[in-house]
Amino acid sequence: MKCRGILFFILICAGLHTKAQRDSIPTRLLDTVTVNTILKSNYYLATTEGVNVFAGKKTNVLYDATMEGNLAANVQRTAFAKIPGLRMWEMDGAGIQLNLGTRGTDAHRCIEMNMRQNGYVTNSDIFGYPEDHYTIPLEAIQEVQYVRGSSALQFGPQFGGMMNFVLKKGDSTKPFAIESDQTAGGYNFFNSYNAEGGTSGKISYYAYYDYRSGDGWRDAAKFNYHAYHVNFQYNFNSKGSIAFQFSRMDYVQQIAGGLDDAQFNANSKQATRTRNYFQPEINIPAVLFNYNFSAQTRLQVESYMVIGQRNSVQFINAPNIKDTFNTATGSYNPRQVDRDYYSGFTTEARLLHNYNLGNRISTLSAGVRYSDEDTKRKQKGVGTTGSDFDLSLTNPYGIDLDLHTTNYAAFAENIFTVTNKLLIVPGIRYEIINSSMDGVINNATDKVAYKQNRSFPLAGLGLQYQTTRTIQLYANVSQAYRPYLYANITPATQLDKIDPNLKDSKGYDVDLGLRGSINKVFRFDINPYYLFYGDRVGLLSFTGTDNATHLLTTNIGNSVAKGVEAYTEMIVWKQGYTSFVSVFNSLAYNHARYTSGEMNKAGVNTNIKGNYVENSPDWIEKAGVSFQYKNLNTGFQYSYTSKCYNDALNTVSSIDGVTGLIPAYHVWDWSFNWQILKQLGLSAGVNNFTNEKYFNRRITMYPGPGILPADGRTFYVTAKIKI
Repeated sequence: MKCRGILFFILICAGLHTKAQRDSIPTRLLDTVTVNTILKSNYYLATTEGVNVFAGKKTNVLYDATMEGNLAANVQRTAFAKIPGLRMWEMDGAGIQLNLGTRGTDAHRCIEMNMRQNGYVTNSDIFGYPEDHYTIPLEAIQEVQYVRGSSALQFGPQFGGMMNFVLKKGDSTKPFAIESDQTAGGYNFFNSYNAEGGTSGKISYYAYYDYRSGDGWRDAAKFNYHAYHVNFQYNFNSKGSIAFQFSRMDYVQQIAGGLDDAQFNANSKQATRTRNYFQPEINIPAVLFNYNFSAQTRLQVESYMVIGQRNSVQFINAPNIKDTFNTATGSYNPRQVDRDYYSGFTTEARLLHNYNLGNRISTLSAGVRYSDEDTKRKQKGVGTTGSDFDLSLTNPYGIDLDLHTTNYAAFAENIFTVTNKLLIVPGIRYEIINSSMDGVINNATDKVAYKQNRSFPLAGLGLQYQTTRTIQLYANVSQAYRPYLYANITPATQLDKIDPNLKDSKGYDVDLGLRGSINKVFRFDINPYYLFYGDRVGLLSFTGTDNATHLLTTNIGNSVAKGVEAYTEMIVWKQGYTSFVSVFNSLAYNHARYTSGEMNKAGVNTNIKGNYVENSPDWIEKAGVSFQYKNLNTGFQYSYTSKCYNDALNTVSSIDGVTGLIPAYHVWDWSFNWQILKQLGLSAGVNNFTNEKYFNRRITMYPGPGILPADGRTFYVTAKIKI
């Protein structure tokens, strides 16, 4: 830890000894990004973006040219390295699942983040099962926009904040252009990204197709992935446009299963399961309407659907239970089939209006949201005894549920310009959530029904002060929430009970930071924060009237995550704008602990006050150096994550490896890029080139249970054509 602190201190001191330059703040006009320096890595969102207000908020922006490493395999560790504090679970080397979390939140398929594409939500069911099964190929992204917990006012849940992927658009200067990236790598990895787009008159378009396949670094870990997207936009005139978009992603992935500690130490590549498969299919049609009534007033209306399914067929047991051939029956044991079907419709309308208040311009952003989401859940079906991907049943589902949520929301945030340097930004949101569940549990014998309607306000206040032309002070306190999940209101057995007074988790997020640039060679964003996460949901044991021990799903306690996120980047040598050496440091200290609460442990309620929040390491560090010489670029990145635990009881070890300590680990990556011609490029790299043996995930459910090892050393080579 000492060397990481020294590197951070050197970067701070070096920047503070440079002379501040009176230069304009980077500005953004519609889809155009203006960058005033060769430091093109990490920055923050402007005061307003389109119809949204981001003044006084902790934000991050990555551009397509600044996401580094193996984009073809969606390697999150390198692509998102310059966003401090992101916790990334590396469950597979294919990059077909994004697993991001921050500040003590769950990273499993971004379940506690509001994930968006071009402004609309991609989580499968944001109010009941918010895992983000939809994975975008990173090669299709033009810009990544990330807002921390204060995003709840404008975008709704979750505590992890809002991440929006802005996709590439057609070339505005010609009617037809193509882009093609072909990548090959270790373990038969292959990815083919192909896109075309352009502009003709009032019509612009962009479409891509991405195909990815491979054997996987672990045994029995094959995958086959497809992603499609098309965007047709008609511009009425200089004021308005309408866009029709359709996106689809599907894949089949063989799941190698979890390991116990002994298996991991003996051979982390081994598979404990060869008959387990996972298959999501997500379709997202969307219509986007934008209209500028005047230079002061903009309207945006987005209507979209998330339609799809999540399917799995697995032999589910702890890793120390082998999936063996049953000689008595002449076959393997039957597998379990689980299927979810999603159908959601949402419309969001937002208006931004600039108006004069006294002799200064203020800005109001307001909007409404309507959402109707339905999930059909069919679980614990008895599948076949085969070894291929087969969802057919030999016995009916043990769980067959229809889960429905209707949501209405309205928000407003206003930028009050107090002086030419000081902005005050109050905001409010009001939520109405109506949830219901009907169906049967335990082999179609027990009817279940659940309904609950709730509503609540959220409020926030932001401040922004421009200390110099290039340095900015920001502060924000905002309430946030996380709706309880369908899993929380689904009793697992007849002995399980659901608290009729179960509440959504609520809390607040506080940010204070200083960000900016100095003399075109040093960039920084240093941000202390405090996140209160109240009414977390868990299990408590109790003795019923039948004198039996039952488990109650209820609100078990509170947690607090507090710490500092710091990003620094510096040009240490440059020659013109084509040759330079730069270094960056992305450091986060996150002290996430339970401040109150009890949890069931072997039938006994155990106090968890002072325990680590699950899967929340204290330190996350990413640092790198990049060497650019004309059309050649190469760089090294170092990643470090300290220890954590995967359960609130902070179990150190278990026989089956399902719960226990997740040790600290460090990883090195190398990348290389060569722009041979204007239309032709070549890139290559080695991920985890020191072949570090590590894992950052123990899991009690899919796709384990047990330890899920991260990939060892892998390589890739990419040929790029853009005409």
